Amino acid sequence: MLFMLSAICVSAQQNLVQYVKPIIGTEKMGHTYPGAAVPFGAVQLSPETETISYEINGKYNGKVYDYCAGYRYEDKTITGFSHTHFSGTGHSDLGDFLIMPTQGKLQLNPGTADDPKSGYRSAFSHKNEVAEAGYYKVKLDDDNITAELTTTTRVGMHQYTFPKSDQSHIILDLMAGIYNYKGKDVWTYVRVVNDTLVTGYRQQTGWARTRTVYFAMSFSKPFKSYGQKNYDAKQAYHGFWGKFDQTKNFPEIAGRDLKMYFDFTTAEQEKIKIKFALSPVSQANALTNLRTEINGWDFEKVKEQAQASWNKELKRIQVNTSEDNKINFYTAMYHAFINPTTYMDLNGQYKGLDQDVHTADGFTNYTSFSLWDTYRALHPFFNIIQPTRNNDMVKSMLAHYDQSSLHMLPIWSHYANDNWCMSGYHSVSVIADAIVKGTFTGDANKALDACVATATHRNYDGIGYYMDMGYIPAEKSGVSVSNTLEYAYDDWAIAQLAKKLNRMDVYATFIKRSNNWKNNFDKVSGFMRPKLADGSFKKGFDPLATSGQGFIEGNSWNYSFFAPQDPAGLVQMMGGKKKFASRLDTLFTMHLPDSFFAETEDITREGIIGGYVHGNEPAHHVAYFYNWTDQPYKTQAEVRHILNMQYKPTADGLGGNDDCGQMSAWYMFSSLGFYPVAPGSDEYSLGSPSVNSASLHLENGKTFSVEAINQSDKNVYVKKVTINGKEIKDHILKHADIVNGGKLVFYMSSKPKK
Repeated sequence: MLFMLSAICVSAQQNLVQYVKPIIGTEKMGHTYPGAAVPFGAVQLSPETETISYEINGKYNGKVYDYCAGYRYEDKTITGFSHTHFSGTGHSDLGDFLIMPTQGKLQLNPGTADDPKSGYRSAFSHKNEVAEAGYYKVKLDDDNITAELTTTTRVGMHQYTFPKSDQSHIILDLMAGIYNYKGKDVWTYVRVVNDTLVTGYRQQTGWARTRTVYFAMSFSKPFKSYGQKNYDAKQAYHGFWGKFDQTKNFPEIAGRDLKMYFDFTTAEQEKIKIKFALSPVSQANALTNLRTEINGWDFEKVKEQAQASWNKELKRIQVNTSEDNKINFYTAMYHAFINPTTYMDLNGQYKGLDQDVHTADGFTNYTSFSLWDTYRALHPFFNIIQPTRNNDMVKSMLAHYDQSSLHMLPIWSHYANDNWCMSGYHSVSVIADAIVKGTFTGDANKALDACVATATHRNYDGIGYYMDMGYIPAEKSGVSVSNTLEYAYDDWAIAQLAKKLNRMDVYATFIKRSNNWKNNFDKVSGFMRPKLADGSFKKGFDPLATSGQGFIEGNSWNYSFFAPQDPAGLVQMMGGKKKFASRLDTLFTMHLPDSFFAETEDITREGIIGGYVHGNEPAHHVAYFYNWTDQPYKTQAEVRHILNMQYKPTADGLGGNDDCGQMSAWYMFSSLGFYPVAPGSDEYSLGSPSVNSASLHLENGKTFSVEAINQSDKNVYVKKVTINGKEIKDHILKHADIVNGGKLVFYMSSKPKK
């Protein structure tokens, strides 16, 4: 009996997929999607619940923000299933190649949520919805069709169970997309090769200015007929293709706004399966991806392989904690391992920033770098638990630099484009962190040169003013303060890399620049403030306001603590340890008026604690700043407070956008008891672990262990902490202690150590 219980326990530990709940974050502000993907896969096959446009009458439609991931838990209808999605972003794109099964009268319009039967969309219920790692299932109530989805790295597999009907259809909507608008589709091409195989491509503009995705689509059953409709009525020139009836059973279709349909006769409970492969390069590569990654039509086998790939990744960390915390932890790990995504075919080919075809030599090429978010904790987390992949991600960034006509590293890049979103040049932080921590295996000096070139690109976003004046004048930029602060941190990261490589001339330049954060600090008010070109501070200052104050997605109360590279200097600037701690106390306990939320779509009241905004990134390190005062016990209390308040095992369980895994990485680090306050350093700041114990199985074969003795919801304070039996007194954990396989032990208490 004891043996059987032990075996059951081991089996539960091995089946970590059971703790992943992709539905977490799909309601309200999380902006995650519930569909199927494999770790870092190129395909994210997930349902869409609305067809909302990015604009109305030429103006931004604020409601589109709710649909960054295509799916919104609050909705009651599904419009189809598309193959590409961002996870947790606050701006969007993608939603490529929407497929929708229907039966009855053919309708190519999606219809409306109020009247789903007016189009091809369908009502659904969460009671008939299953979302797991690598698998999604839902019943489409209006057509009595069950949809199931799973994926490999480059191929999405659909399985649709139909009722008996001689009017069953598969719709391929080539106009659908996320953050869509009229004119976003530049050109679409479809070739019907035979009665089970279709290939083509779609080129779009948008967040990625020039983005082309190729596809190959294979059916398990021959379609009996097919057709298309071209919605581009304004196309002036059509050549002489009008000699054909191109609307029905015509094998070569091209245009800007196309929809396809494929007709079937189905028996009761008959399953029609689709394999849909993507390629950044060509239809031929998409077809090779399809035939290689899924050989045959065994849906259950593909699903099992997808979930096995997730289990393999999740087993890198095993935690002993409550059931709810296991769900939070492994779902966070799942979300962290979705992006960045693989961006190359099986033969290594990918489209580069120069729009030419390149071959990744000795590395996997990745895309979707949300660097303003992910430099903070996601990439540092990868340096511990996914170092091989992070090495390849850095090499992908350097390939981007080589292909850039501007000779710049990525700012926010996806699909062979830089979309230039957000502030800073945070790829330098990711690169420096990887090299300082020994992850990167390429040419480190070449990497430093790329960092310097990016940081000295004078005509990009105020860098010239920053270099000449030490700050960006408020007249020249609406985000002058946050840009200056973030550039200063990035410069510090470059300095750390230069020091590592003994290039002391570069170090001297950038360590000096890293002090520029001081130039926006107003000693009178005690806040970071926008400064005019004449050196005076801009009038009309409001530290609570998020608009017109020089900050991107934040206010001065949060950004005034943005000097992660120099906490001691910031403490001194704000009047010493006691006053600094008092300011932190105010941040975490103040009340924000409703007017604060009226100015920003990125923050809601669910994502804040006092005035501290956890639902957005700029202050993610701030709870750890008490460690630089005489009150580190407050770091311990606040970290646990944030863990409990901002992460729950429910659809609305995230207090803000997950931002390609950054929110999730914060959760994992903090649950384990430490956090990278300043990536580019080999140090982590200690907090208060919420796990009882954890084992991190590292790629070098060693295991790093965390144990929290007497840990509970009440015992959030740390009496003592040791690494390999030696007491840590400065609240600092070294990277070497982790990768060498050390043991970190926290002795917990209900009483703070003052």
